[in-house]
Amino acid sequence: MIKVFRLKTILACMAALLTVTALSVSTRFTGAYSVYYNMTPRLVPIYSVERDDKLVSITFDCAWGTDYTDKILQALKTSGVRATFFMVEFWTEKYPEFVKKIDEAGCEIGTHSATHSYMSKQNSEEIKLELNSSSEAIKNVTGKDVELFRAPYGDYDDELIRTASELGYYTIQWDVDSLDWKDLSATDIAMRVINGVKSGSIILMHNNGLHTAEAVPIILETLKNKGYTFVPVGELIYRENFTIDGTGRQRPAA
Repeated sequence: MIKVFRLKTILACMAALLTVTALSVSTRFTGAYSVYYNMTPRLVPIYSVERDDKLVSITFDCAWGTDYTDKILQALKTSGVRATFFMVEFWTEKYPEFVKKIDEAGCEIGTHSATHSYMSKQNSEEIKLELNSSSEAIKNVTGKDVELFRAPYGDYDDELIRTASELGYYTIQWDVDSLDWKDLSATDIAMRVINGVKSGSIILMHNNGLHTAEAVPIILETLKNKGYTFVPVGELIYRENFTIDGTGRQRPAA
């Protein structure tokens, strides 16, 4: 009886190991990397990047309004910084002139979905529709393909990341949250970012935060004086041969 029990245990462990191995191969093939807890895989997006060259990225989510966008673009131009903007489809269609301005300023554009919904509640087909439709709206203005995706509200699950990866997108989160959407003062926003940044950080801001445009010049100049260099997310991340740990930090594969 003991031998049978041990045999069943061994077979169960082998089956679990084979499952994990298969999932690992699958996620490496699609670019959606997994972390494991108690033999259970969980897909994670890129929150930050393991680097020692003090490169960082500043990003802006675009969903509501354009009141402060010109000031943000001017601050970026003055500091010689290229940022990454994640745009919702209805924002893209409502403000194509701003999409064009952002693109012509040398900034990078990613999709922030079509409808700004909680996409973890969607099935694969609904996710594909959101990503394809929103990316097409951006490409119609810029003529450029979209490679980056940020989920609305930072809400995601395995299905979302896997589907996005299969379509060729890198799913991007952040490790430094400015909380500019809470209408903090420009000083408070800037200090949250400045104190939170490390090499490889991805900073989250919004194009229409009440005091965002005032905070951006402070952030850019202070961090540049500290030796940091700003690049778009697409130049910060590793495109292949990488892993992502449990905190969402992307690292070169060993």
